[in-house]
Formats: sequence, C-alpha cells, structure tokens
Amino acid sequence: MKTLNLGLIGVGRIGTMHATNINALRPQLAERGLDVNLWITDVAVEYARTVADQLGATFHESVQDMIDAGVHALVIATGTMTHPDLIRAGIAAGLPVFCEKPVAGDVESALPLLDEISAANGRVQIGHQRRFDPGYLEAKRRVDAGELGWIHSMRAVTGDMFPPPVEFLATSGGLFRDCSVHDFDILRWITGREIVEVYAKGSNNGDPAIGGVGDVDTALAVLTFDDGTVVTASATRYNGAGHDVRLEIQGSKDSILVGLDDKSALHSVEQGVTFPSGTAHQTFIERFDAAYRAELVAFIEYALGARENPCPPADAVAASRVADAAQESLVSGIPVAINPVPASS
Repeated sequence: MKTLNLGLIGVGRIGTMHATNINALRPQLAERGLDVNLWITDVAVEYARTVADQLGATFHESVQDMIDAGVHALVIATGTMTHPDLIRAGIAAGLPVFCEKPVAGDVESALPLLDEISAANGRVQIGHQRRFDPGYLEAKRRVDAGELGWIHSMRAVTGDMFPPPVEFLATSGGLFRDCSVHDFDILRWITGREIVEVYAKGSNNGDPAIGGVGDVDTALAVLTFDDGTVVTASATRYNGAGHDVRLEIQGSKDSILVGLDDKSALHSVEQGVTFPSGTAHQTFIERFDAAYRAELVAFIEYALGARENPCPPADAVAASRVADAAQESLVSGIPVAINPVPASS
C-alpha cells in the first residue's frame, strides 16, 4: 500500500472540517491502495496539538518541520494574508499544494505569484468547492453537451443564514470578495466564458456594524460575458430561511436549476404545493459537505499525478478580479470593465 503524508496547515473552522473529512475518507482511499497519514500544524500550537490528538493525527511544530519530516503534500487552510508565503514554501519544496481561496489578499499580489508557480512547475489547486458539487457538475455537463441550446440568462444566488462576526468582515474584503467570488468562479467554469464588465449595487439593512467596517449585507452584481450574455449574481448575509445557494440557467432549448431540492431555503406560496418539505441547510459546510470531500479526493489524485488540476490558480485569480471589479463598482456607482488575467500567468 502506498503512503501519503498529508500536511494540514491551519485548524480553524475550515481546517478542522478538512481534517475531519480527511479522516472520513481514509477507508475509501485505503480501498484504492493509499494509506493517508494526517499531519497538522498551526501557529496556535496548543490548540493544534489538541486537535491532532482528538483526530489521531500527527502534530508538527511548524510547516518547515513537516517538510523536513517528509510530508508529501500540503493543504493550506489559514488566513488569506498567509496564503502567498505558504504556497511559496510548498512549491519551493517541490510539493503539491491545495490552498483555500483566494490565492492572495488582492489580485495585484497574486499575479507575480502565478508567475512563480509557473516558473517552478508548481502544482497548486485552489479551493473552489462548488466545482465538485453534483448539481453544478451536472449543469456543466448539460451546458457543454448543448442540451440547453444557447444561454440567454443566468441567475446566481448565495445567501448565508446569518452573518459571520464583524471582526471577520472587517478584514474579508467585502461581500463580493468572500462570498460572491464563488459564484463568479462557477459562472466562468460552467460557461467557459470571460466576464468583461460588472455593475454592482448593495444595501445595509441589518447590523449597522457591518456598514461600519465598510461592507454591505446584501448586494447584486450585473455581469456581462464576452458574448454579450447578461447574468446576475446576488448575495446576502441575512437569508433567514436557511443557507441558499442556487444557479438558474435558461437557454433556447431548456432551463435548469442547481440547488433546488427538498432542503432548498425557500417556500412556495402556491395553493397545495408542499415542496420543498425538508429542513434547509444552516451553513455552507452542510450544503457542500459532499463537495468538500470530493475536492480533497481530487487534490490527492492531482498530487499523485492521476488527474489534471481541477481548479488552477489562474482561474481563482480571474474570479477574484471580477470580485474586485464588483467592489469597485459598488463604491463608484458605475460599471467597471474587467481585464483578463494575463496569458503568461
């Protein structure tokens, strides 16, 4: 049986979720002849040691300790501003790297890093988990197969049931950058087209403290693709019915909807209609539980050379560029043109 020492950096909410998922995946991977050893490190040393003990993982004092001990691949689940240096450490050691989005705190910082990754022949997968959700995968299959005809409208929705702490929002970069960026990525991925312009509006009718840190609690972006198709992406921090993530795609032959199931966070007011009757998801972790596990399996396959990169860094930076333009439009009140990520990157 082949052994894979998988190093997890960061055991906050997302990191702990990844650690739990890695453990849950071990029997499945063992059936494929792969023994995965989970290694954990975090700057919060004692907390990380406790998490490692609880999960039966190996604790390491630092990333360098992991590298020196023979780690085979890295999973980065730390704060955004630490991503560039940790990615650099991984590629310098010749290791495959999975990193939660975004690549860097801003696009300008990310662009030279893309060049560094390319120059080093680095293997870096970015965490946009919607690419592994069964509904989005089926939507892409149908679009690629031409089953919808030509696309005339798309509507993306992301609604959190409740906002994260204001302390997080103060450093998140805003609703478009930490929330709608997932919609921007999935829209580009499904259509295979570039977003060339965005016009954004937002409002603040919830906690005044959100506005106090320069964010909005609800926003809408009108996106224009390079073929002229107009798309909307809306987001909110206050979707009381539950966590709501949907994508409606309407074409000349057919229309489809991702995220419409018995746990959808909406209710029909039509007489006699009881669908959906299930309990809505409360958070994105529940909504994308299967996708997060599939994402890790894909990374392990990528790290072992068994598949192509399912989410290259340049794609993630392109989505971040749309988010930056949306934020700029929100502030300026005018549409903003979007330059593509340079081909050399």
